[in-house]
Amino acid sequence: MPAQPQLLDQLPPDRLYLDGRWTAPRTSTPIDVEDPATGELLGRVAAAGPEDVHEAVLAAERAFPAWAALEPGERADHLDALRAAMADRAADLAELVTAELGTPIRFSRAVQVGLPLRVLESTSALLRDPGFAAPERLGHSLVLRDPVGVVGGITPWNYPLHQAVAKIAGAFAAGCPVVLKPSGLTPLSALALADLADRAGLLPGVLNVVPGGGRVVGEALVRHPGVAMVSFTGSTTAGARVAALAGERLARVALELGGKSASVVLPGADLARAVRRTVDSCLLNAGQTCTAQTRLLVRHDRYAEAVDLAVAASQRYRPGDPTDPETRLGPLVSADHRRTVTGHIARAVHDGARLAVDGRDAAGPDGRGHYCGPTVVVDADPAAAIAQQEVFGPVLTVLPYRDEEEAVHIANGTPYGLAGAVWAEDDDTATAVARRLRTGQVDINGAPFNPVAPFGGYGHSGYGRELGPHGITEFQQLKAVQLPL
Repeated sequence: MPAQPQLLDQLPPDRLYLDGRWTAPRTSTPIDVEDPATGELLGRVAAAGPEDVHEAVLAAERAFPAWAALEPGERADHLDALRAAMADRAADLAELVTAELGTPIRFSRAVQVGLPLRVLESTSALLRDPGFAAPERLGHSLVLRDPVGVVGGITPWNYPLHQAVAKIAGAFAAGCPVVLKPSGLTPLSALALADLADRAGLLPGVLNVVPGGGRVVGEALVRHPGVAMVSFTGSTTAGARVAALAGERLARVALELGGKSASVVLPGADLARAVRRTVDSCLLNAGQTCTAQTRLLVRHDRYAEAVDLAVAASQRYRPGDPTDPETRLGPLVSADHRRTVTGHIARAVHDGARLAVDGRDAAGPDGRGHYCGPTVVVDADPAAAIAQQEVFGPVLTVLPYRDEEEAVHIANGTPYGLAGAVWAEDDDTATAVARRLRTGQVDINGAPFNPVAPFGGYGHSGYGRELGPHGITEFQQLKAVQLPL
């Protein structure tokens, strides 16, 4: 495995990115970044403290008037320049994400880097559409959309580049500067993004990056009076904390939280294809995906067949070196997270479920790293923890149902509502069931992800939307101007 990704050479190891400059932090303890495939130290980055957060917010406040005053097409020019800079270093960015997260290099190239490039392109196109930017008329009122102000963006470790771009693309397009706090597990991607934005000529203060822990840096950002809105992606528990703190000062919040998505296979569907694609969704990024389809619902008379198909499909995901283009399953992000995932599996067995596939003994190609192999849980109660709680690992639970009513009841029977899938003999039948699912996105018969559709959840999966036109308006506030009759 390569000792050091090329982009690390151009990132100052002891600096934060504030106000268009690489700045020494007020703190002295760095963040150690680990390679999860080996357990070895990959690099160190500067950790921000509350004073650094304050300086970052002040820089964003100074940048706000000029950035908000730009015409939509001018902001689109900046997004295009950032996209071009990223595209020029796409291979290096993919290598960096693989190094700090452990996601297989093929997936890093196609999704971890490929998806944010598509998001920037589609957001720029929206800004250049005269119809999207035009004011709305309602009777004798002109409805304007003003940028909300400085945005505090808090992103997770599982899609470190995409989650950052999803937030800054919408915020930038709306006219808002961003103070970004990436996860301490994967801060390198965010710092590389800042470096590329700087090289692309982004105005000073429009993007500021302050790595650090949630309790110190995250809470300082959420509590700061200069932050008009917080956009948070992460766990439901942390999201509730963010909402409570922001609520103390009536700041706006958008939350994209956990999920326990169901893939509902209706009678008449192509069972083999549905199971294979559900397994693919579940094991994507080693199961560390909030939209992962981790519950497979199949009618009882085909349950045994579905289990056999799921077991067979899971065997295509053998743990391996994430830098190898043939690898489909990399490590989990950390030793702590591996213990959490294997703890969920152990509890499932304790609660009476059976493991058709048990991946807890999986190891990397050289015996190192934080690996967990594919795991298929069967004979679980739909109310059991394994069918209710987000595992965030390569664990699929297969559940039987008697009829459509029970299938919908089980699918809607968790606190979450982020994503889901329906498989049927025809799209109309699948869509009818999709309408009954209490979730923010539903894939019909294997439909692909759409980066301009609104992305967000119901219930404990949060509120607010990212991506596309809805992802821009999330960062705007309405003003009604009454015109004389």
